[in-house]
Amino acid sequence: MPHEASTPRQPDAAWRAEQVRELLEFGAPSVEGSDGATWLDDDGRPDTGQPVHTWITSRMAHTYALGHLLGVPHCGERVDRALAGLTGTLHDHEHGGWFASSGPGDAVDGTKAAYAHAFVVLAASSASQAGRPGAEALLGEALDVLDERFWETESDLLADEWDRPWLELSTYRGINANMHGVEALLAASDATGDARWRDRAARVVDRTAAWAQDNGWRIPEHFTAEWAPDLEFNADRPHDQFKPYGSTPGHGFEWARLLLQLDVASEQVGRRTEAAVNLFDRALSDGFDGTGFVYTVDWSGEPVERRRFHWVAAEAVAAAEVLARVTGSARYAEQAAAWWELVRDRFVDPERGSWHHELDAADQPAGEVWAGKPDIYHAVQALLVPDLPLAGSFAESAGRAGSGAI
Repeated sequence: MPHEASTPRQPDAAWRAEQVRELLEFGAPSVEGSDGATWLDDDGRPDTGQPVHTWITSRMAHTYALGHLLGVPHCGERVDRALAGLTGTLHDHEHGGWFASSGPGDAVDGTKAAYAHAFVVLAASSASQAGRPGAEALLGEALDVLDERFWETESDLLADEWDRPWLELSTYRGINANMHGVEALLAASDATGDARWRDRAARVVDRTAAWAQDNGWRIPEHFTAEWAPDLEFNADRPHDQFKPYGSTPGHGFEWARLLLQLDVASEQVGRRTEAAVNLFDRALSDGFDGTGFVYTVDWSGEPVERRRFHWVAAEAVAAAEVLARVTGSARYAEQAAAWWELVRDRFVDPERGSWHHELDAADQPAGEVWAGKPDIYHAVQALLVPDLPLAGSFAESAGRAGSGAI
């Protein structure tokens, strides 16, 4: 009698824990040296033709700090090597702050971006929570730079980009850097015990939520120097990798999760739940086309970029998981379960490892925008959300769960 094809088991806590361990192992070659995290190709091999980026290095340091807190072997030493890149090659010893990237060879991108600096704060915060040497000093410096160079007291938001010597500030303002600024400030508050960083995150969150509410819960991504929404920014180049035209549903999911984490950290659960639900529902209606998540839509909700990126799916399922926890509503739990199956079936690469970073509109692996697999941060965080205590930062959650939680 022929064997019947077995139905794949629905992803559960054991599957998620195994995925986390596999991702941490896949990413290990990126931090074999001390000059920062190298870009990884589709097989997890360092691509030395790519620059070493501060934001990738910081994400790796943060992610391995979570692994160390959870007791995953070898993660501590990997954190330390990533931090060595942030205190060494990627650090601007002349002018202060951090380069956008270094390499290949002697090349340096001296741009000072709030996006990258927010990730340095996140990395140092998580590494400090994990007790790694030098992390507290790095965190102090990174917070000073973020505060003195990027924080605009008139707007309660982060400016976006300086030149290397801190002489010329770009007139562009963006919400993406502020979103990761919120994440970083929540992590810094947990690491230092200083509530002012959490309070600052709350000011950014509430301004962003107000803009979204005024815009049908589609978050304006780009702004003028005076913080007026610039909805037509990059309309002539809508597929820009970091500053695409239109609304980004993945960010709607990500902001929804951050609103809820802020409320948990502030002991104000429920305060921003309605806003988080509205952001989630808009991202769902705009972003999910029945088979996967589109990247961007226009201001009427029509898709602009139909390619699927792994980080969008990761943030969608993470937001659904957190909403299920906070609201107790079965609809979010059911949505999360369905999306975990989508992640397993479409994004997880069982042959070469990690997750496919990009799928085309037909849900086939592609690399037009994202070549290789340089980032395990979004995937690891999404995998941890359902099974760790909910807190303002992932390091706080991992620390509470403790060694052996996965």
